[in-house]
Amino acid sequence: MTLPEAAGWSPNALAHVDAIADEIGTAALMIIERGAVVHRTGAVAHRFMCHSIRKSLLSALFGIYIAEGKIDLSSTLASLGIDDKEGLTDRERLASINSLLMARSGVFHPTGYETALMIARREARHSHGPGTFWCYNNWDFNALGTIFEQCAGLSLYEAFRDRIAIPCGMEDFRYGPDAKDGDYVELEKSIHRAYPFRLTARDLARFGLLYLRGGRWGSHQVVPKKWVKLSVQPYSDAGPAGAYGYMWWVVRDGIHFPATIMPPGYSAQGAGGHVMMVLPEQDLILVHRVDTDAGRVVSPLQLGRLFEAILTAKYDALYQA
Repeated sequence: MTLPEAAGWSPNALAHVDAIADEIGTAALMIIERGAVVHRTGAVAHRFMCHSIRKSLLSALFGIYIAEGKIDLSSTLASLGIDDKEGLTDRERLASINSLLMARSGVFHPTGYETALMIARREARHSHGPGTFWCYNNWDFNALGTIFEQCAGLSLYEAFRDRIAIPCGMEDFRYGPDAKDGDYVELEKSIHRAYPFRLTARDLARFGLLYLRGGRWGSHQVVPKKWVKLSVQPYSDAGPAGAYGYMWWVVRDGIHFPATIMPPGYSAQGAGGHVMMVLPEQDLILVHRVDTDAGRVVSPLQLGRLFEAILTAKYDALYQA
């Protein structure tokens, strides 16, 4: 672990960061610069629920299997035989894997494993055609889990373990007969299951470093470099959250968290305040975890305040001019 003062970080400013983290209910926090941990606090080795960070993990798997020719981005729901409990219309079944990855399927069939805000924001059934409208919609994300397993021929948890966790030297992720850090959730209204993960802050930091390094871990190209770039393009305006790529959130003109101006970058986010943030220009990864199992929540506004304090601890010119 690099001493923060040796890396140019202000110890006093980092103490202020820790004070904010304590105040808002942060369970674990890590700051990684140039591949070295410069600051960490809290339960960095605890396997917290990832919530919607699961979607960015699956996005990485899609990139691997698309490059190997096992998945075709242009494949439609019709060509894949994808349907659901209420039945999909011919128009809905024109949606492609590409449109689902961007949350632009136009399929607003009932789903599950959603927050109240997601349910409130879901568009009316049949209100938009495939590819024409962005809506952060769990039907797309859960159906992608089904599609991945159908095309890859194995569990997405097995694929994550073998193709990402092991190659990146993740310390804590388990998926085997003795322990599983992922398990499917059957849904009442949809045949497409949710696929929650549990990961530690330090393993999420490795995932962030994998993307920061263009999908490469050591001498091994784990995720195709082109896919990493494609995944974090701002395909859709996501309002106050910035933009949306292939199941990644993207900073848009500084917009990512309320009342905070962020440098260019992208993040994997989960309900309750789970964030793994990648800031390429700073060669920086920020990992924030919350004990949502105990009902704790850190709001986007609180996250923005914390991340601004982190950036100020070294890059004070960005915020104190």
